[in-house]
Amino acid sequence: MAAEIRIFTCLNDNFGYLIHDTDTKATASIDAPEAGPIAAALEREGWRLTDILITHHHGDHVGGVAELKARHGCRVVAPHDKAAKIANVDLRVANGDVVKIGNLLGRVLETPGHTLDHVSYVFDAEKTVFAADTLFSIGCGRVFEGNYPMMWDSLLKLRALPDDFRLYCGHEYTASNVKFALSVDPDNPVLQARAAEVTKLRAENKPTIPSLLGEEKRANVFLRADDPDVAAQLHMKGAEPSAVFGELRERKNKS
Repeated sequence: MAAEIRIFTCLNDNFGYLIHDTDTKATASIDAPEAGPIAAALEREGWRLTDILITHHHGDHVGGVAELKARHGCRVVAPHDKAAKIANVDLRVANGDVVKIGNLLGRVLETPGHTLDHVSYVFDAEKTVFAADTLFSIGCGRVFEGNYPMMWDSLLKLRALPDDFRLYCGHEYTASNVKFALSVDPDNPVLQARAAEVTKLRAENKPTIPSLLGEEKRANVFLRADDPDVAAQLHMKGAEPSAVFGELRERKNKS
């Protein structure tokens, strides 16, 4: 069993992803920000779209679903929360469910906070997680529908994945996230190294994704809200991690 992943840009700063099973030729798009770039990537590779795995209901993640489904007849998989009103859904999934893309197995991890319906897709055999707008490289999503304890709990679920997993997120926000993280944690050598890497990648117009979860755990301040050093930087020594996380997110919102 082998998987191939392709990454490309959609809309302004969304990432588009295709994951392809080389054995069965099944191909899934992770979300569908817009149809054109996804269709172009499929054509470049000579792949057939069999599935769309939706992470949450925001328009910049589902905008291309209807056109792609009409064109390819693909299965649309979405979170079980029907209140989100995602159209064209064939299969609803909840925490712990497994979605088959050919022979590839994607485990559903509920990661609410950014939205209440948000899920991430974990491909354990491929050591890959598609976390969309819950976890970014050196950052995290805004908390629109949930609350800070909920989002912190979701980040802990992702942090519990092994260090050698690759993180694929929803947007190219890494440079902005690095700038903010350095304002909180300026002496972190792992963060400093990532900052230099991101500067080089963006200068070459290359994506900063995927990143390794092990590096994120050491460099991403949002994953370290329970680290006393981070709390101390915020003058919140002894505070609950969810409160520290909330303060970090509030500061990032204003940055």
